[in-house]
Amino acid sequence: MSDLGRQTNNPPADLRERLAAVRERIERAARRAGRDPAAVELVAVTKTHPADAVRAAIDAGQSLFGENRVQEALPKMDAVGPGPRWHLIGHLQRNKAAAAVGRFELIHSVDSTRLIEELERRAAAADTQQAILLQLNVAGEASKFGAAPADLPALLAALAAAPHLRALGLMTIPPWDDDPERTRPHFSALRRLLEEAQGPPNFEKKHLSMGMSGDFEVAIEEGATLVRLGSALFGSRL
Repeated sequence: MSDLGRQTNNPPADLRERLAAVRERIERAARRAGRDPAAVELVAVTKTHPADAVRAAIDAGQSLFGENRVQEALPKMDAVGPGPRWHLIGHLQRNKAAAAVGRFELIHSVDSTRLIEELERRAAAADTQQAILLQLNVAGEASKFGAAPADLPALLAALAAAPHLRALGLMTIPPWDDDPERTRPHFSALRRLLEEAQGPPNFEKKHLSMGMSGDFEVAIEEGATLVRLGSALFGSRL
């Protein structure tokens, strides 16, 4: 039987323990910042991990999962079946927009006016509304996707002409650093951008998707509502 088709019953004890430890760290970070821990959602990132790992995490109590690539995610989602919620957190090419619309509860990585236009076209054709986040490259890294912060007004203007899209906030991926404190300025910058943004009615200041396994506690202290964790839960990528 393929990886996508394997079944699982009880999740490994270490996965239960990792989930419990991560949730405790999320709660502590939120309370340090005077925030309600319930305002922070854990997105368990299962890229390169089989459907079996998703089932194990579901059995351990996790319900929200993130995938990077549409072509990897869709067969895995079909293999797992109904129940979990799915977010697309990786770069989305315009030629994959039709496959993504309607399949993901939230697309985190919308970073251009052309992608907004394509998603709107596909969502209108499917007669659905697609929730998205606008991805900003706060640090200006050439190796990372995301629009420049200066381009946010143009993204919001394109969103105004996209009634089948609903933007729920912003997302960023800061430069990796072994000291998470050095990522704090990027997280605080994204928070300020969200606070100051003036968008159309289909732009809501609901979510800040920021923080991964190495820096999620700092991200929560700076206002993250969605933290994207893979290795902290599942170990190294397969």
